[in-house]
Amino acid sequence: MSKKCTLIYNPESGLAKKQKDFRVLFQEIFEANGYEVSIRNTEQKGDATKIIEEMEKMDLVVVAGGDGTLNEAVTGNIRRKEPLLLSYLPLGTTNDVGAMYGFTKDMRSNIERIINGTIQEIDICLINQQPFIYVACLGNYVNVSYQTPRELKKKYGKTAYILYGITQLHEKIHQYQLTYKVGEEEHSGNYSFLFITNTSHLAGLGLENIYKDVKLNDHMFEVALCDLKTKKEILSALYGLRTVDLSKIPGVTYYQTDHIDIHFEEVPHSSWCVDGEEYKSTEKDYHLEVKQGFKMLIPKDNVEKLFNQEL
Repeated sequence: MSKKCTLIYNPESGLAKKQKDFRVLFQEIFEANGYEVSIRNTEQKGDATKIIEEMEKMDLVVVAGGDGTLNEAVTGNIRRKEPLLLSYLPLGTTNDVGAMYGFTKDMRSNIERIINGTIQEIDICLINQQPFIYVACLGNYVNVSYQTPRELKKKYGKTAYILYGITQLHEKIHQYQLTYKVGEEEHSGNYSFLFITNTSHLAGLGLENIYKDVKLNDHMFEVALCDLKTKKEILSALYGLRTVDLSKIPGVTYYQTDHIDIHFEEVPHSSWCVDGEEYKSTEKDYHLEVKQGFKMLIPKDNVEKLFNQEL
């Protein structure tokens, strides 16, 4: 009996128009490896979540789109009583998750990487019960990731973020007055950036290697609260990331934890950026935690680097 695989495809993803024939290639390769393939296209925001939630039992679901589409699929999967095995075929503009997993720009190679991949348990983070795979951040300029016009991203790729970011440089640096609690520690202060991540790769924000050693199954995430008050300090920090990771930048308070509670004195004036997409909220209080044991089929390339095999 053949195995069942569904491909969830976002035709509006950044690289979709350049990969018009990939669905035929995908079906040929998967069928040659014993799979019965069905294809579901998304038409609007939230479709991947709904498709996953309502899907019958499946041996494998491959999500073809950007990091935001993958986030939607993970959101739907967490809501299921019996989660499905997911994999990812990156077609977005930046593909932070895809790059971290070891995917390339060659579509045939990427499809074969899935076929020959390995199943790993990956930590999924939650912000007020909203899942995120690799980043939830707030602060000056982080809106570049979700506010850069789609037409600009399709035309210029990653360069679009730089072009749009330049237009934001005139904005005043805003600081958020907040209190946070990690374990038994509680602190208050004013911060211009908050990065809660489970990744080393944030190309959408211009940060290729923010940490040198991140494990995706250690049941922890990384927290960086940045007290950077001027554009000069921000540019200096970005320059410093060429040689050291974010935890060692002056003005950064760093934690590795499985939960953090954050209370803002006022509702944040801008939205959070969650996996490259806007996360709108009018809350002052946020609880972030780790959900363990989420299984994904990923390439073998970076497994030794990204996963603690002793756990």
